[in-house]
Amino acid sequence: MTAINRRKFCQLLAAGTLLPSLSMSSVLAATGKTPLFASAAKAGDNDYRLYVAATDGSLLLDHKLPTRAHHVEAHPHRPILACTARRPDTFIDIVDYQQGKLIRRIESGEGRHFFGHSVFTPDGEFLISSENNIADGQGRIVIRRASGLFTTVADMPSGGIGPHEIKLLPANSQTLMIANGGILTHPDQGRKKLNLDTMQPSLAALNLRSGQIEEQQMLPEAFHQLSIRHIDTNQRNETIIALQYQGKEDNPPLVAIHRPGQPLKLLAAPEPVDIAMKRYCGSARFDSSGQYAAISSPRGNLITFWDLHSDSYHSMINSPDGCGLAATANPGEFIITTGRGICQQHNLLNGSTQRISLAQRPAWDNHMVTL
Repeated sequence: MTAINRRKFCQLLAAGTLLPSLSMSSVLAATGKTPLFASAAKAGDNDYRLYVAATDGSLLLDHKLPTRAHHVEAHPHRPILACTARRPDTFIDIVDYQQGKLIRRIESGEGRHFFGHSVFTPDGEFLISSENNIADGQGRIVIRRASGLFTTVADMPSGGIGPHEIKLLPANSQTLMIANGGILTHPDQGRKKLNLDTMQPSLAALNLRSGQIEEQQMLPEAFHQLSIRHIDTNQRNETIIALQYQGKEDNPPLVAIHRPGQPLKLLAAPEPVDIAMKRYCGSARFDSSGQYAAISSPRGNLITFWDLHSDSYHSMINSPDGCGLAATANPGEFIITTGRGICQQHNLLNGSTQRISLAQRPAWDNHMVTL
């Protein structure tokens, strides 16, 4: 990032400009329906969509995407979604789900591609994305002003290779947590993993004001093939981590927790559950209280739940090809979507699971957001 851009970005960030707050009353007035969640999905062969589902099961938005997307992020104050392409593609669609129209299609630019995730700053002024600089394989964090042309105002190193999910710390919105997966890829070779023997995943804390990595934690060398892929943060600045093992013979723990200034702590489920997860975790989400976390394992057809007051495994439920997770307003409660078109709501505190009936059953993608 140039000195001019850094200075401009820091001035804008410090100003803390808030966009006007917008309730859902206008959406309700227009449709009489309440939005429930937004997710990318596959509707058919080479047919990829961004949907907003309503609480009555109908679709409020059906937006056609150029190719497969990965993550959907909601603007904090406006009825706007940022739908980010799956690696190694090059688009983020900015969609107004109230008016049902594409506002802008952001392109990653020559020599870059997106890594599937983006996040708005709490004031709604900026959109932050994880990207790959193809020439040297180094991860970049790019910040764009979330208005008009979505012009880039900052471009910083992620601190590693393969930055995937990114999350701001709620108690310190100047710090961006970055899941550097550590896996080198190149678009010319699709999604082939090029450095499994030498990969070095890390969790990095990037100061958005200075552009400096303030903290970087790696797993012990014995676990260097545990790719740090998906994360979430809570009000206590804790980061829950879903891991994906790139080895073939062992069954290491697949969940970790990070607290500022402390090493990553691996969390183990009972051995049969660890084995059932098949070395692969998908989404990671905290509940509304920040005490509990859900970790999906689509290959293992299950969702595990964790208590972060005691750093311990809590429970699990079966969920065939379940991956998408989002917290509701109720403590211990999550919405789960699956690649088989199923949507359900589970509360781990009372053990209840309810099916949410939707008018359509597309193959929901890996991540979603409640609205």
